[in-house]
Amino acid sequence: MDTHTFFLYLLIILVTARLFAEIAVRLGAPAVIGELTAGIVLGPSMLGWLQPGDVIKLLAEIGILLLLFEVGLETDIRKLVRTGRSSSLVALGGFIIPFVLGFALARYMFDLPTLVSLFIGGALTATSIGITIRVLSDLKQRNTREGQIVLGAAVLDDVLGVVLLALLYEFSIAGGITLANTAKVLAFISLFFVLAPIAAKVISLLIKHFDDISDIPGLIPTAMVSLVLLFAWLAHAMGAPELLGGFAAGLALSRRFFLPFGMALRTEPEFSRRIEEQMLPIIQLFTPIFFVMVGLSLNLREIDWASAFIWAFSFMFLLVAVIGKFAGAMFIGEPLRQRIIIGVAMIPRGEVGLIFAELGRTSGIFDNEVYAGMIIVIALTTLLPPFLMKYLYRDQE
Repeated sequence: MDTHTFFLYLLIILVTARLFAEIAVRLGAPAVIGELTAGIVLGPSMLGWLQPGDVIKLLAEIGILLLLFEVGLETDIRKLVRTGRSSSLVALGGFIIPFVLGFALARYMFDLPTLVSLFIGGALTATSIGITIRVLSDLKQRNTREGQIVLGAAVLDDVLGVVLLALLYEFSIAGGITLANTAKVLAFISLFFVLAPIAAKVISLLIKHFDDISDIPGLIPTAMVSLVLLFAWLAHAMGAPELLGGFAAGLALSRRFFLPFGMALRTEPEFSRRIEEQMLPIIQLFTPIFFVMVGLSLNLREIDWASAFIWAFSFMFLLVAVIGKFAGAMFIGEPLRQRIIIGVAMIPRGEVGLIFAELGRTSGIFDNEVYAGMIIVIALTTLLPPFLMKYLYRDQE
């Protein structure tokens, strides 16, 4: 691709992503739906103006890393501790049930290979903490009892989802599932999660020190992006997906993250707030490229829409995606209305589900029809819950 052509493509991606995101939000839908739609419109599914070239793919990879850094940065481990048993039951039920049902449905009803079925089940376990937080905040319900349970459960879902993503990544690289690979990945992930937060805290103290004495602006975003890239490289070197590095870096630098020891390593809340504020424009620049890339990678024209498979596949897995999260919420002892609200709030798959689906596609695990079916399911589970939650809270607006 010529340099000037790349500039034009990037211009089109950024402007179109922003335009469609604005339209989506004004219609009451999450911005991610607009960015995904922008990719579908620009790509081979509709206009065919853009193709997912190598340079755009690399920018999208940076977008994924920064997206998971943001997820880690917004993760509040203390919420999980405070809501304790209820959040754990919602999270575990909403993780295990969709995974088991999704795997069984794919493997035994649609007769898909084991690895494909595992990826499908994995994509259904996700909960988009970003979308959930945004909707609860918009409705001013973030600090209610059910809001705290949802956010605590979403935190645990994120951690479990990233671990599962690392396992599936290893299986896709190795071309199969073995006990040795599973044990190796779990050991490396455990080691990484123990060492990475400590390293990040120490590094953040150095960054804070140099930021205080530096006369040149921009040290924090430069250092943070460098830290994310370093952690991504370390994660890959330890046999885990690069994505894990971004998540671990964000988690360790969160204002709400705490270490069980070494209080002196804890960064000041004010410094963590400055990290969030200065990183946000960079995250907002790169993450739309990833979602547009997902849409560009989807070719709806190649799908046989007259085939019963795509409709049956999308409908059945949509049911599993909804029922699985609702079932998790039914395990707790809250009033029925609160359990329904919690179940609805846990449904959005959003960016986390798209990361699973995209990894399945780029690894050659998903063919175009399965990938399209998963995108449809993830889009619907992301689009519908905000409207349902607004309806459920209609008497409190």
